[in-house]
Amino acid sequence: MCAPLPPLPATIAVSRAFVVASRRLTAQVIAIPVSRQICKMSQPNKKPREDGDWKQIGTHDGTFHCDEALACYLLRKLPRYRDYGIVRSRKPDVLAACDIVVDVGGQYDPATHRYDHHQRTFNETMNSLSPEKPWVTKLSSAGLVYLHFGQEIIAHMLGDGADKKLCNVVYNKVYQNLIEEIDAIDNGVSQFDGTPRYLITTNLSARVGRLNPAWNEADQDTTERFHKAMAMVGEEFEDRVRYYSQAWWPGRKLVRDALEARHGVDPSGQVIVMEQVCPWKEHLFELEQEMQVEPSIKYVLYADQNGNWRVQCVPVETQSFQSRLPLPEDWRGVRDEELSKLSEIDGCVFVHASGFIGGNKTRQGVLQMAQKALQMAK
Repeated sequence: MCAPLPPLPATIAVSRAFVVASRRLTAQVIAIPVSRQICKMSQPNKKPREDGDWKQIGTHDGTFHCDEALACYLLRKLPRYRDYGIVRSRKPDVLAACDIVVDVGGQYDPATHRYDHHQRTFNETMNSLSPEKPWVTKLSSAGLVYLHFGQEIIAHMLGDGADKKLCNVVYNKVYQNLIEEIDAIDNGVSQFDGTPRYLITTNLSARVGRLNPAWNEADQDTTERFHKAMAMVGEEFEDRVRYYSQAWWPGRKLVRDALEARHGVDPSGQVIVMEQVCPWKEHLFELEQEMQVEPSIKYVLYADQNGNWRVQCVPVETQSFQSRLPLPEDWRGVRDEELSKLSEIDGCVFVHASGFIGGNKTRQGVLQMAQKALQMAK
């Protein structure tokens, strides 16, 4: 298990302009080697070059952000960069001496390992640099490093015997479900048009931002705090890699098996039974297309932890709260005997007020609920 991070200071984010103006622009040099073990930080062990200088990854000093913290962490996941020191400065001569520079310097040049995205002419995306990828969000330094090194990092983390297809799947899922968000936030790309109904302030970028010193704190040094930010983003990254490789991907076969058996569950082919509960939504959408499933699946049945059974509606999209076919409106918010009488199905436990899920004491009971919901929708 990962070692717990030290308590975080109660800080608030401050504007980059204020901090840059108020802080001496001196080089902050730190060595934060990362071991091959997940979530472990090793002691400094920098490796000198033949000319006697230390190998270094450069980034800007002052207020730090999620993208460069992750970019530095990702680079040091590779054995050849593991012992590189981290130099934080905006001085051109200091950055010029660095072997790799991220998020500063006004240059994107993979040949010389320069990965900045702030220059006026930069508009690169995953799709523009790797056309087989669908994502069109402007890249930050995290996205750039992931584009150039991510496949190698994933393969290294999964081990020498890792299947190439699995490495590619994990690479795509980690970008789509973690790094694209960081790219978008750092570049000021809105998630949607219009005014949000509520704010989300607990994302990784926001949590990294809160590690910076508050404007009225006496100690404005960010060196140690950047160290903490690297540890935080690294733990999040490696948790996603673990999840998609060890928990999410193995569930694909279970969903495929359920789809292949769907006509034995109900002649309509619109109901599947998950014999073992696993993350199924994304697999279902992808496999429906791959297997050309028609009509689409409306309900998924599975046993809960208490031995009862659930009937869950398939959403219109993976992250949507809208269902393809909600359970009947008359059932919603009704429970137990009252629901059994209303539906004329024994053993009913509940139907959620929004109609996206219901429960019954038996497998046969939830199947009857699904079948009746299909009939009532005709």
